[in-house]
Amino acid sequence: MPTDKGGDAGGEPVPKVAGSPGVAKPASVADTPGATELPPSELPPSGLPAVVPPSALVAPSAGPPPAAAAQPSWRRWIRPGLLLLVLLLAAVGGGYWWLHPRAGLPPGIASGNGRLEADEIDIDTKFAGRIATLFADEGDLTKAGEVLAKMDTQDLQASLQQDQALTLQAGQTLEAAKQTLEQQKSQVVYAKQEIARTQSLVGQGFATHEELDQRTQALASAVAGEHAAADAIAGAQNALDAAKHAAEVFQVNIADDSLVSPRDGRIEYRVANVGEVLPAGGKVFTMLDTGYIYMDIYLPTLEAGRVKLGSDARIVLDAYPAHPFPAKVVFLAAQAQFTPKTVETKDERDVLMFRVRVRIDPEQLAAHAAAVRSGLPGMAYVETASNVVWPANLQGARPK
Repeated sequence: MPTDKGGDAGGEPVPKVAGSPGVAKPASVADTPGATELPPSELPPSGLPAVVPPSALVAPSAGPPPAAAAQPSWRRWIRPGLLLLVLLLAAVGGGYWWLHPRAGLPPGIASGNGRLEADEIDIDTKFAGRIATLFADEGDLTKAGEVLAKMDTQDLQASLQQDQALTLQAGQTLEAAKQTLEQQKSQVVYAKQEIARTQSLVGQGFATHEELDQRTQALASAVAGEHAAADAIAGAQNALDAAKHAAEVFQVNIADDSLVSPRDGRIEYRVANVGEVLPAGGKVFTMLDTGYIYMDIYLPTLEAGRVKLGSDARIVLDAYPAHPFPAKVVFLAAQAQFTPKTVETKDERDVLMFRVRVRIDPEQLAAHAAAVRSGLPGMAYVETASNVVWPANLQGARPK
């Protein structure tokens, strides 16, 4: 009767209990490195814990945490909405500040922004020629009458010398004509004396009437010669005057080939150089008339209608905010217009406004020509009512 093999009546093997003598301990999770013990529902029919190698494990699919899945969708728009609100408030505040720059001004004063401008003057050649010398360059301050450049005038100098020689010759011809006239006058006097003597002799019977007729004819010839000599003097005088005028024309042309500054100003551009040949009317310099500096501003109908020509004004430049310049209103537009693109905001450009020109006091310009330059931005303030007291910040000292 076999006793070393366990089994039941049916011959099936009886499981041995761990820990019994001679029974091998089943492999556990702790004995297998990297193995994972399955839950009881997934154990094999033998009821023993199964050891699953790590390679057989599959990670479950990752999904959103319950809290994130349950978050409302409106919260995702909170941060963009706040940012948009801040930008909108900044835009509204900036627009209000720009469209209401007159805050703090007393009644009767209007203002607008603009840039200083000056009239441009082109310094051109009168005749075709070559530039000989330049005495100025870009940025130089010039005085009225100052020579800025000279053209080559050798051909004009030669023509001038020729006309001067003709003038000298005409003067000599005039002197000769005058001497001839004196000679003819003497002939007339002598002819008259001869006639008087012949008439006396004819009365005494010592001369014939034929001789008297000859003396009369000689007198007529002397008188005609005198008239011819007088006419020659007039012709010689006319020739002398013509020669002098021709010489003066060349002198004027030579002087015009010296390009001078017509006004006090500043050289803005130099567009030609020494040695270049320019046609008549060729541009050499472009200068700015610093004696006429102004700023154009644009005011709405309500304020522009109260501004008068000659009204007091102030110009405050961004470069010198504490130094207002006295000015006068010198131009008022008769028709409204859309403000130009130089105005900074589109809202102002879309409004019909009136152009007002404010000119800086010429005496201030003469004293501060180096500080006041065309193109500087700033603000202009104009009176819209009489007896306006300017605030203290618009009565400061002038820049030096």
